Amino acid sequence: MENTIRVERAKKKITQAELAERVQVSRQTIHAIETGKFVPSTVLALKIAKFFNIKLEDLFKLEESDLTK
Repeated sequence: MENTIRVERAKKKITQAELAERVQVSRQTIHAIETGKFVPSTVLALKIAKFFNIKLEDLFKLEESDLTK
């Protein structure tokens, strides 16, 4: 699954640690999501989208390989 969290963070000029604090997870969790090593829960994904005030489907996108699994 692809995501644009890094881009959205850059727009708001916040660090991974600042985002993590706002959505109540560790900085390592944000890093893992950004790099595609971890897929967040629905609740966490919604929290992140709400923080950035964007639609969930604009923040996270399925890749072709996700559709064939």
